[in-house]
Amino acid sequence: MLKTVLPLFVWFIWAMGGLASGQTIHLPPSVRQGPTTSNIPVRTQEEVDRERAQKANELLQEEIKRDTDKLLQLSTDLKDYVDKNQGILSLDAVKKAEQIEKLAHGLKSKIKQSY
Repeated sequence: MLKTVLPLFVWFIWAMGGLASGQTIHLPPSVRQGPTTSNIPVRTQEEVDRERAQKANELLQEEIKRDTDKLLQLSTDLKDYVDKNQGILSLDAVKKAEQIEKLAHGLKSKIKQSY
């Protein structure tokens, strides 16, 4: 067993001596010229959460604006249709009213969510 372990031990000592003798590791230029860790900005979890909440709120506000524009368009279309066809309401008018109702409910929940 000593005959098996001795060459491994000698090889290990030789390999460690080679590393300890000041051999340098050559890195590609892109790695050597990279930014140091002192230049990387550090953000706290609170800052990350605050930024994420702000972005989510901005997206929600955009959705609310888009939905209100759509609601105005549908309401105007329904009013024009009713004014044009007084006394006669068709299935198309009922469908527009249902779309308005569905959009208004969704808009209401988004507005409540934004508070």
